[in-house]
Amino acid sequence: MGKLKGKVAVITAATSGMALATAKLFVEEGAYVFITGRRQDALDKAVKAIGRNVTGVQGDAGVLADLDRLYDVVKREKGKIDILFASAGAGELTKIGEVTEEGFDKIFDLNVRGTLFTVQKALPLFNDGGSIFMNGSIAGIKGFPNFSVYSASKAAVRSFARTWLVDLKDRNIRVNVLSPGTIDTPILDPLGPEMKETFKSLIPRGEMGRPEEIATAALFLASSDSSFVNGIELFVDGGTAQI
Repeated sequence: MGKLKGKVAVITAATSGMALATAKLFVEEGAYVFITGRRQDALDKAVKAIGRNVTGVQGDAGVLADLDRLYDVVKREKGKIDILFASAGAGELTKIGEVTEEGFDKIFDLNVRGTLFTVQKALPLFNDGGSIFMNGSIAGIKGFPNFSVYSASKAAVRSFARTWLVDLKDRNIRVNVLSPGTIDTPILDPLGPEMKETFKSLIPRGEMGRPEEIATAALFLASSDSSFVNGIELFVDGGTAQI
């Protein structure tokens, strides 16, 4: 029997990388999964890759109308949510003296505002005893150069978990943060090989993580294996944040 048999999960921004690997694993473990993505072509490919027990809903997690449409589909097709992985997020390297209002708003609108409303709008469908976890980052506690806006946005996500677990305690809904280190996904490709090697040098094992290593950690937070785990930040980073 799968660890998520009969469960309904929503995973935002699950067209590639860590979130797509998580969606695949959740389906293998018995869940029905709703995934989102901004680009219809990428969403269609992800749905095909997952293969079964999945519905793709095109949308941007930073756009409230798109979130409403997502949850309308979930309500119509399944009528409930047991697991939410608020995965959508973005970041860019910008020197403090070059941060613009537009750039700041872009990151905070998706990473902070988008995460808040992704969770809030899911709650009417959420089963008591369910699991919410959000995509954090080791950048939220580390001082990486030129990453101040992104890092601050992830620190805000960490704060959400602490307060929301109290807000939702009467419903026994757990709220945690899954904070990856450097994971070898296509999103890193534009940074080039030199930057990738720099990232590798910061990881004790000398190599980046794999999306599947994030997926297994996500499964832990989603399943009853973590029934007494609430409000934590789970670092899946090969030890980078600890040294």
